Amino acid sequence: MTAAALPLALAACADTGLVQKASAPRAGYSLVSSGTQQATGAVGVWAQSAAEVAANETKARALVHGKTIGPDTAVQVALMNNRGLQAAYGDLGLSAADLWEVARGPVPTFGVTISGIGEVGLARSLEASVTGAILEAATAKPRRNIAETRFRQAQFAALGSTIALATETRQAWVDTVAAFEAAALIGRAQDTADAASELAVELGRTGAMSRSDQAREHAFTAELAAERADAKLEAQLAKEKLTRLMGLWGADIDYYVPNQLPGLPGRRPGRSDVERLTLEHRTDLAIGRLELEAVAQEYRLSGQTRMLSDVSIVAGATAERSGSPSSRTTEVSPVLEVTFEIPIYDTGSLIARRGEIEYMRAANDLAQKAVNARSEARSAHAAVTGKYNVAKHWRDAVLPLRRIIDEDALRSYNGMLISTFDLITDAREGLEAQLSTAEAKADYWRAEADMTAAIWGGSNGGSRE
Repeated sequence: MTAAALPLALAACADTGLVQKASAPRAGYSLVSSGTQQATGAVGVWAQSAAEVAANETKARALVHGKTIGPDTAVQVALMNNRGLQAAYGDLGLSAADLWEVARGPVPTFGVTISGIGEVGLARSLEASVTGAILEAATAKPRRNIAETRFRQAQFAALGSTIALATETRQAWVDTVAAFEAAALIGRAQDTADAASELAVELGRTGAMSRSDQAREHAFTAELAAERADAKLEAQLAKEKLTRLMGLWGADIDYYVPNQLPGLPGRRPGRSDVERLTLEHRTDLAIGRLELEAVAQEYRLSGQTRMLSDVSIVAGATAERSGSPSSRTTEVSPVLEVTFEIPIYDTGSLIARRGEIEYMRAANDLAQKAVNARSEARSAHAAVTGKYNVAKHWRDAVLPLRRIIDEDALRSYNGMLISTFDLITDAREGLEAQLSTAEAKADYWRAEADMTAAIWGGSNGGSRE
């Protein structure tokens, strides 16, 4: 082996196709992009320069500024403008860089040694050598396999982070609109109560209403004012969370949400194949399966290299000059050295035991995740169907009855058949029924968002506390 042959041999270890794949500007993002669109309907964006970030901010501003936005718009803006998600994509980029490095193969080192400086004429000898690690060259393929497995795990982790943000943003939109809807319901009730309170004052002046009845009217109005202020604050805070998830600030926060949530769908929701979809699409299960593969690969690599500890090869040539200045000759001698360290004991049994335990731990962890995923899918399905039934019952059964009661109570009060206290009690119960109906509708839409998290994986995992 010559000094020139070793670099060529080491260069042959490089995987050109894998290098091209890993060195792409957005290596691995195609899986994230397609999975995001399938799960959320939104388009994922990975900005990698200041110009791209500025372009995304401009697009986000055009989508929301001065407009009333729906949940799909909120999710799209979050995926293109949330800087925390962009930072998470950095992990995918780093994993691609690790794969790129491994795919290039071991890098030889070149060294030159000159001896005899100071003697008459040129140096007495010149030694050039190229050093490369046998261990790296011998295990190039399995190490590439491991790096590629870790890279695929990073892809699914990035997809999971994207879907988690989309789910959280959709739920934040639901919370915001539900809070504004509740504030509006209380506001309408307060307007009616204010008019009744003013009438009570006039009736009190004429002696047609007792002092205690006037106090009840005023107390009811004051309580509604406090509840309305609290509802407005809750709506403001909910909108601020939505703004934060969309990555908006400054003048870009000038946007609106609808006054109320969409009505219930006409058809009962639910998916009979939710468990199958969950096992197919859950990102945490995909990562767990790849972890099993990685453990097995690393275990085989450890067994392969345990007797090749710190082995390196040195190949090169030595050029030595001899003789008088007038008849000097140069003799070139090839150099080939191998150095290694021998383990002081055989670690084969230890490595095998460690590999078995590591593999079984990963296998049991994956099995439990699969059990949990199935359960979360069933829970999400039960929640979305159950919340739909509850909301439909409030809308179709409870609320119409409360309206009949309120109308009859007002007629009876105008006919002086019931007291002010009875009217206020009925009004309070009517408002609570309206608020409960609105909250039940919001719970249904939250359950819809949780269904996505259960199938694809996300922060809530199908279970909302």
